[in-house]
Amino acid sequence: MTAWFCAALVFSVLSKSFLHSDYRSRSRDTDRSRSREKNRSRERDRNRSRSREKDRSTSRGRADSDHRRRGRSASPLADREPAAANEPPVKKKKEELDPILTRTGGAYIPPAKLRLMQQQITDKSSLAYQRMSWEALKKSINGLINKVNVSNLINIIQELLQENIVRGRGLLARSILQAQTASPIFTHVYAAVVAIINSKFPQIGELILKRLILTFRRSYRRNLKQQCLTASKFVAHLINQNVAHEVLCLEMLTLLLERPTDDSVEVAISFLKECGLKLTEVSPRGINAIFERLRNVLHESTIDKRVQYMIEVMFAIRKDGFKDHPVIPEGLDLVDEDDQFTHMLPLDDEYNPEDILNVFKMDPDFLENEDKYKTLKRDILDEGSSDSGEEGDGSDDDDDDDEDENEEEGDGETNTLIC
Repeated sequence: MTAWFCAALVFSVLSKSFLHSDYRSRSRDTDRSRSREKNRSRERDRNRSRSREKDRSTSRGRADSDHRRRGRSASPLADREPAAANEPPVKKKKEELDPILTRTGGAYIPPAKLRLMQQQITDKSSLAYQRMSWEALKKSINGLINKVNVSNLINIIQELLQENIVRGRGLLARSILQAQTASPIFTHVYAAVVAIINSKFPQIGELILKRLILTFRRSYRRNLKQQCLTASKFVAHLINQNVAHEVLCLEMLTLLLERPTDDSVEVAISFLKECGLKLTEVSPRGINAIFERLRNVLHESTIDKRVQYMIEVMFAIRKDGFKDHPVIPEGLDLVDEDDQFTHMLPLDDEYNPEDILNVFKMDPDFLENEDKYKTLKRDILDEGSSDSGEEGDGSDDDDDDDEDENEEEGDGETNTLIC
């Protein structure tokens, strides 16, 4: 028993010593691994710092070499900052453009100063002179179109003919269309202006009509009711003035009533009010078909009550003979039938608006074309003055006849009194 106890005691002592030695060896291994990791991290930090120092030295060397190449000595940043602060900032010089050659002609130049500038240019065919004459032409056309009315229409036309409207036909077309869009109430006046110009220069009337058709088609596709109303009203008055053919009117009405909506029917009725009497005179079958279509729209389509009432009012206007909507208002029938030129332009054709005519372009034959227009202008104005002179002679003859009749009546009265 004692032997067994002694053996157990010896075994426990040996096991404890073995465990203690194993623990010590393990702790030594962990300490060694930790020290190795610390040494490795220190070496990494040293390598990083060395690489950074190398990069800095290489960048400094490059900067020094650049400065040496430029003939400057390398100096630290602190020395360069006050020198840069003392130097005044260098302003970039902008290329100065001649305002005459810019797209909009630069700032506003008074007409008197513009004429003086034109007189100072000796070469009349130069780019600067042509650009200044173009700006003067544009301002003159815009001013004349903006102040035209029924009372001064003849005077405005005479002043327009003084300008080279063949060269500025794009400007004239744009000014008329913009003025009519801004003031639809004066559409009949602008239509009379176009009719007079079209009798002398049909290409200008054709250009205006093409742009007007394109404007109507674009507005119809985009559902712009107000623009459709103004464009169709202008077309109606041009049809009344025999500038456009009545087939264009029938095509527009057919398009508007093909798929009727509240807006399209309203535009069609407004259009029909302006040119209904003209259509009744030149195409009764066509206007009958249009009113038959309106009747079907009234009874079959689901349109607004307001539009239905407009259709009923349109039938009442037709029944009264369009008495409140004459073909040409009083005082605007200024073109003889022999001088009228009617353009047959369908609605669906492809047209070139010739927008390039709105922009200045140098003309190599500027002086020759100006002389041609002066000759043409002289012929037109002489023809107009001869016509007015003949009318004046006729009025003088009528006045003489009236004076003779008045004298005879006076003699008769005196005779009766004496008797």
